[in-house]
Amino acid sequence: MSAEPTRQRVLEAAADLLAREGADAVTTRAVAAAAEVRAPAIYQHFGDKDGLLEAVAEHGYATFLAAKQAPPLPDPVEDLRAGWDLAVEFGLSHPALYALMYGHPRRGTTSAAFQAGMRILRDRIHRLAAAGWLRLDEDLAATVIHATARGAVLTWLSQPASHRDPALLTVMREAMVSAVTTAEPAVPAPGPSGAARALRATLPDQTTLSAGEQHLLGEWLDRLSR
Repeated sequence: MSAEPTRQRVLEAAADLLAREGADAVTTRAVAAAAEVRAPAIYQHFGDKDGLLEAVAEHGYATFLAAKQAPPLPDPVEDLRAGWDLAVEFGLSHPALYALMYGHPRRGTTSAAFQAGMRILRDRIHRLAAAGWLRLDEDLAATVIHATARGAVLTWLSQPASHRDPALLTVMREAMVSAVTTAEPAVPAPGPSGAARALRATLPDQTTLSAGEQHLLGEWLDRLSR
């Protein structure tokens, strides 16, 4: 049996065990039995149990990424809401996998799928900035959006089912929108920070300035947008 199909079988068996029985059920012996391979095959492909769980988390990011491949909505603020809802819905639909992916601060975050998902988020944020809606700088906005979705799901999952109130998710989402976006797509008074962020977002697309001029203007706009 070739290496890649064996690795994929082990990975799928581990993900299935995780979904059905939780993280404690994902032992090397149980996974080997479910995948119909010998235990040494797991060590050969993943190193140890932690390596296997890391691979399952990466598989989770790839699954989530596949769900995010949809055209953006015309309204960038509504597109932000839709993306946040999608992230939360994924977590509620895959609780054990989500807890594995996000319960450890760094697990799976170096994978190509995770990085691709973050690029989709940053594209959403960039559209907000270019349209003049963004209240924060783009890096901070990405952190706030990611943190609120992650916190909402993990808080929901930590509560007994009888105590889960859907209003929590709505309140968290709208708090995120209020923190990240302005009330109107205009320069908030006082100060030029909103206009600076909007101009900064479109600066890479201009062709009038030289590279040196563009770099210098970028530095000025970064200062004004803080």
